[in-house]
This record gives sequence, C-alpha cells and structure tokens, in this order.
Amino acid sequence: LLDINMPRMNGLTLCEKLRSEGFDTPILMLTARDTLDDKVAGFNAGTDDYLVKPFEIEELLLRIRALARRKSAQATKLCVGDIELNVATRSATALGTPVRLTPTTFNLLEALMLASPDPVSQAALFQGIWGEESPGSSALRVHIHHLRKALAACGINDIIKTVPGYGFAIGNESSE
Repeated sequence: LLDINMPRMNGLTLCEKLRSEGFDTPILMLTARDTLDDKVAGFNAGTDDYLVKPFEIEELLLRIRALARRKSAQATKLCVGDIELNVATRSATALGTPVRLTPTTFNLLEALMLASPDPVSQAALFQGIWGEESPGSSALRVHIHHLRKALAACGINDIIKTVPGYGFAIGNESSE
C-alpha cells in the first residue's frame, strides 16, 4: 500500500523506483487524490490498483485479496535473498556473480522464486517445466541438485529447501 503524499519520497516516485528495479509485488495506491490525472499518474508509475480516500475497509480488503491472487506483469527481475533472476534476459546472479544455469535449472529457479517463500509441489514443478512429458522424480532431484551446485559455486548455500512429501522451496540462505 502506498500513498501519494508520503514523507521523503512520494508514492509515485517510490512505485516507479520499485518497478524499475524489477519488483513485481502488487501495489495499491491509497490516496486522497481523486482526479483522473492523479489516477493516470498512479497507473503510469506502475501501480496495480488505485483506491481513493475515504473508503470502506471491506473494499480495501477485497482489492488486497484480488491483488494477492495475481502477480504484476510488469516485473522483469525476481529477487530472493542475494539471488537476482532477470526474466527478460534469462540470466541470474548470486551475490553479484553470474550463475551458470541450463534452461531447465533456470525454469526451476524461476518457479521457486515466483512462489517464494511458499513451497512448490513436485507435481507443479513437473507440469510447469516439462508439461505432459514428465521425466520422473529422479530427474527433478537431479536438476535440483544441479541448481543447488550452481548457486553454491557463487557462494549461496542452503537456500533451496526440500519439503518432505511435497516439493521444494527457496528461502533464507547461509552464505560461505
């Protein structure tokens, strides 16, 4: 939630800054500014929704839930901890070092980062990466191993967690 009238940096500037840095967290502009020009400026800055004060709390909650169900389509970068994934260039860095990824390990990392901090089921990973041509759970474990190894080569360890009986999650790491 951002207000246009915030101390130090106004909400429009902050929204533009977040979007330019690749953040895709949904943004709802909550403000007393109610002209069409104000709304246009908000959406041009990258907000996903715009709600004018005064408002009903139930409407705010409905809008927050709607935004939580979808991701902003404006992001080109994903960040989790010290890992940055550039979706547009299909590249990644960890602690500022380029990560060597195959197309499959890139897709795995992207799926995990999109869901972070929530885990992703093995079934969802199979479907999202291989579709109907699922190679089996051993192939998934091998690709997860390769992804962990590629991240470790850049100094990122223990960021990909196995969720027994379910799948995998990406979260806080221990750096060496």
